[in-house]
Amino acid sequence: MRWIYISHAPIAAEQLITWEHEGVSTSASWWSANGRSAPKDLIVVDDRLTADAAMRHAARGTAMLWLGDFHNAKQMLTAIDRRLAKAGSSKVPRKPLTDADKFYGIRQARAQRSRMMSMILVPLNFDTPDGTATLPLSRAPLVGPAVGFGYAQQTKPASGHAVLSLQELTGTLSAYQWFLNGVDVPALGAKIHPHYGTFLPTRHEYVDLVAKAPLNTMELAFDIGTGTGVLAAVLVSRGVKNVIGTDIHQRAVDCANDNFARLGIQDAARAELTSMFPTGKAPLVICNPPWLPGSAPTSLDAAVYDPGSKMLLQFLRGLPDHLTENGEGWLIISDLAELLGLRTRELLLEAIDQAGLEVIGRLDTSPTHSRAKDDSDILHAARSREVTSLWRLQAKR
Repeated sequence: MRWIYISHAPIAAEQLITWEHEGVSTSASWWSANGRSAPKDLIVVDDRLTADAAMRHAARGTAMLWLGDFHNAKQMLTAIDRRLAKAGSSKVPRKPLTDADKFYGIRQARAQRSRMMSMILVPLNFDTPDGTATLPLSRAPLVGPAVGFGYAQQTKPASGHAVLSLQELTGTLSAYQWFLNGVDVPALGAKIHPHYGTFLPTRHEYVDLVAKAPLNTMELAFDIGTGTGVLAAVLVSRGVKNVIGTDIHQRAVDCANDNFARLGIQDAARAELTSMFPTGKAPLVICNPPWLPGSAPTSLDAAVYDPGSKMLLQFLRGLPDHLTENGEGWLIISDLAELLGLRTRELLLEAIDQAGLEVIGRLDTSPTHSRAKDDSDILHAARSREVTSLWRLQAKR
């Protein structure tokens, strides 16, 4: 194993990693679709690396550039995962845990797991005639289309080489299959094709609420935090003539517009890159913010976790100024945060009131996903009682 020098000086907006293997020195760009920083310490490893040694390196924060067999690298990830799971299950709490304690414990364990498993890295080459990426490892799959899909926003490295986390790459390969196959949305009678880094609409209850709530307009609606564009598409399918979706992530905007084109509704729906509301007012403004307070280290986490309920509160505060007279705002949100003790119902109602809004109706539904029925889930007591609601809001008169 050889130690590697990493240059953090910006060279054409790249972080460069340089290593020597079998007498050949190679420089590569550091790539991360989730914005992870390049590791400070790195060693070159191959199939001779043991899982115990990999655990020790990862615990010290030393990343491992794998130059052995691809399938053996995946088995190494599995071995690390098993060891982390075993270590976590052996811990005995010193006192009875609240649901909030359990939630934070799960998040901490997942963060640790993700950090440790991200320490196995693999190289990419871009030396094909068409410049697509290849994985120069034995028994490696074809990764070019998936890399182009997941890393479309990365600048192609001037060196012709890149290094990235194997865990992230396997996630990209999986996400690419979801994109190709699409996700069935019964309320649409069609499929949504999620791009990498956008939240998969696999929970249908919140979509069904938007499909059933009484419409106050057929002319114009805003969909704040549109993501894949699924809720905007549902509104169009119900007859709304013009829907403008917004999102702070370019990936989501591109994904929504791609889905609108696939569904043939691009003349009725479009997505824009903006921090919250589009210009102007609408008779209907909907928002499905992240349901749980908490940090969001990746763009995918940002669809689930809302630090300090920032997006929720920002939507409520800004809603009155973006509603036409007698317009409605639809807030689609689960009460799981309340059941876990992460946020109170009083805080939500107070935020609605202080924003100058009043509740004119509410539609509730119970979750149908498998985790709500899994009594082995440590959070089953809360998940089994979860209610997803569509709050109908109007500006106070």
